[in-house]
Amino acid sequence: MAALPGFSLARRLAAGETVYTGWCALPAPVVAESIAREGFNTVTIDQQHGLWDTAATATAIMAIRSVGAAPVVRIPLGAFAAASRSLDLGAEGIIAPMINTVADAKAFVEATKFTPLGERSWGPMRALTLAGIGDPKAYLHNANENTVTLAMIETRTAMANIDAIAAVPGIDVLFVGPSDLSIELSDGKDLDPHSPAVEAALDRIIAACRKAGKIAGLYCLNAERAVACAKRGMRFLAVGSDLTFLRAGTAAQIKVLKG
Repeated sequence: MAALPGFSLARRLAAGETVYTGWCALPAPVVAESIAREGFNTVTIDQQHGLWDTAATATAIMAIRSVGAAPVVRIPLGAFAAASRSLDLGAEGIIAPMINTVADAKAFVEATKFTPLGERSWGPMRALTLAGIGDPKAYLHNANENTVTLAMIETRTAMANIDAIAAVPGIDVLFVGPSDLSIELSDGKDLDPHSPAVEAALDRIIAACRKAGKIAGLYCLNAERAVACAKRGMRFLAVGSDLTFLRAGTAAQIKVLKG
């Protein structure tokens, strides 16, 4: 692949690196920047369940990029217009929830990849500026390989279609939402992202990715889980969230104060 200036995520994944991403639900660009400064070379902005609007997302993308990290955006459910817009703002990756069928996967690709893979509309002026790309044609010709599409696998339907989804051209990563998957696989009876049913599903997803030449990814509650799943062959791993980091840090200080 021809690497674009200022783009690092796709290059790292193509080189076989395991990528750990920080995760931000709180709509504060300075928090996203701080997580990048502390060492996460990728930071995900969660528009689906977080509190981010477009203006805050744009500022956070700039803040993350300012310290050399790669910004990723998880869009709201079915909001493929937000996917294209986030790429125009300078995101390097897009996570799309509930990709359950080949039709879902193709719709995701259409919004995020330029022709011939998709139908992404032209307008990445902010992305060009933030990355220091002076030649728009260079971005056009190389954006498909330098922007990463992460299709979330969260349902029984997605598991039934897992090989077909993985095979869709333009889908780069199958990214597992283990909490929703656990609810689905238990028929709504349990919330356990580490359940035996989820563990078995992860093995199937890893196998589908290997077969299709794609990358497997997962949302992890903590670093220990992320490291363990990296050893299983998953290479894009979210670690906790800004809110969990804040709560854990605050709780540790309160524990000391209370003796």
